[in-house]
Amino acid sequence: MDNIATISLSRPVAQIADDLGRSFAEYGFAIVRDHDIEQDLIDRAETMARRFFDLPSETKRAYHVTGGGGARGYTPFGTEIAKDAKVHDLKEFWHVGRSLPEGHPLSDVMQPNLWPAELPEFRETFEELFSAFEATGARILSAIALHLGLEEDWFTPTVKDGNSVMRLLHYPPLPADAPEGAIRAAAHGDINTITLLLGAEEAGLELLNKQGEWMPVSPPPGALAVNVGDMLDRLTNSKLRSTTHRVVNPSGEAARRSRYSMPFFLHFRPDFLIEPLPQCVEPGETPEPPILAHDYLMQRLREIGLA
Repeated sequence: MDNIATISLSRPVAQIADDLGRSFAEYGFAIVRDHDIEQDLIDRAETMARRFFDLPSETKRAYHVTGGGGARGYTPFGTEIAKDAKVHDLKEFWHVGRSLPEGHPLSDVMQPNLWPAELPEFRETFEELFSAFEATGARILSAIALHLGLEEDWFTPTVKDGNSVMRLLHYPPLPADAPEGAIRAAAHGDINTITLLLGAEEAGLELLNKQGEWMPVSPPPGALAVNVGDMLDRLTNSKLRSTTHRVVNPSGEAARRSRYSMPFFLHFRPDFLIEPLPQCVEPGETPEPPILAHDYLMQRLREIGLA
């Protein structure tokens, strides 16, 4: 395989499973088109995100939860720092999580959502998008399960009521006084199971391949860039790779405009035990020890300054 696979979700999952699996094994990424997230919903969500980020700074900051680790609501510019990075990323974002019913057993580890009162349709739009992302993610996980020799629905109970997060991201035009070395998103790996990214068609997203070279990830408009997160890497004993990636600063005209994107970080249930699959462990290998998904998440959030 000499490039990241492009997969059509309109095909039966059994037909795409191995192309997807090979791309994840080699690059940790695949491009997914013909998914079920309607373009009209994507357009409405993008408009709503822009309207939120256009609000005055003090209005947005009212939705910043101090000590909440950025799990819900607004995280201001210059807060998040990639693991081992020296400077903060050039971005601001909003997090939407799962809306749990009153008294749900997992509500002690998942915070309730916040919704900006200034934008009445915000909640309806993003709850709809959250569900659409989840359905598309489930289909991709079915293909991964078949590639790993598991039952097609193996992942269904592992992600039911999972701690998934949808992030609305705004990278403002590059400021003249940006700190030396600051980029829109410094090199990092994702913590979760898989990430589905809308809005990567504008140049800037790059992955680090096995040869140690940065490669652009450039989906066509409307397609998703999908990548393996550290939790799936751990479950598969690194047979499916969580690849280091970054968003570099554009040059020329693009540096003077904002970039928007919407990643969906699909997570296992907090009480799912991440234990390396036996078929992914070769004789003589010592895989990582089992760990609960919630414990792993908290450990990683502490490393990036969000917990």
